[in-house]
Amino acid sequence: MTDTAEDRATIAPERRFVATALPAEGPDGPLDGVALVTIDRPDALNALSFDLLDELAACVEALDRDPACRAIVLTGAGTRAFAAGADIRELADQTPVTLTAGDRFSSWDRIGAVRTPTVAAVRGFALGGGCELAMACDIIVAAEDAEFGQPEIRLGVMPGAGGTQRLTRALGKGRAMEMILTGRSIPAREALAGGLVARVVPAEATLATALELAGRIAAQAPLAVVAAKEAVKAADELPLAAGLEFERRSFFLLFASDDQTEGMAAFIEKRAPHWTGR
Repeated sequence: MTDTAEDRATIAPERRFVATALPAEGPDGPLDGVALVTIDRPDALNALSFDLLDELAACVEALDRDPACRAIVLTGAGTRAFAAGADIRELADQTPVTLTAGDRFSSWDRIGAVRTPTVAAVRGFALGGGCELAMACDIIVAAEDAEFGQPEIRLGVMPGAGGTQRLTRALGKGRAMEMILTGRSIPAREALAGGLVARVVPAEATLATALELAGRIAAQAPLAVVAAKEAVKAADELPLAAGLEFERRSFFLLFASDDQTEGMAAFIEKRAPHWTGR
């Protein structure tokens, strides 16, 4: 067994808010390499308490260490919300000192640092922290009933877990400013037109579509997938010249892998490749 399997056995009984399945169950049976992580607090519209975020971070980190996991689908329990936002009752009594000393927002950094590709399957509300969590994933599959927004301004605060940064990168300054400064939310089709989400599907097909997409990712060469993900993420951080250099260096390094040899040999020999992740 891997270290991650041991981790799961150790921490799973203590989890209250997050459920995990590896391999995830698809329409035709288990999906090799795909994990399904479900935020399981439907009575509170999957509101993101500090304890929930800690559990979620520990869960995705454990999956990230497990070589059997090559793609992660993240969704919310029920049909009304992916995650309707932060736990406002919990936040209301915080001070700058408690927020800094408690360091509970570090869970967001841990979730965003996962190297395994992540796909958000979003039904219903993805507001505030829920929108930020969806944007922290690599790809968003949205239901036709999905709704995205950063309504924190209505509570006298602002986004604090990536909303101002990721929404601006996804939609552009003008649209992000409008949404963040007014608290307006947008439907799935508008989010698709702006580039925030990758696909919009009928509500009942959301999870199946996300799992199918994750399965296609998990079927690729693992090292190449990780390298490609990091290069795409670098495009948000680096100037063009530095990004091109990062991409080229990563491309060259993959020629040291067994999977590059296997992939090109399989293409020439007209057969399916067998990936080893080495």
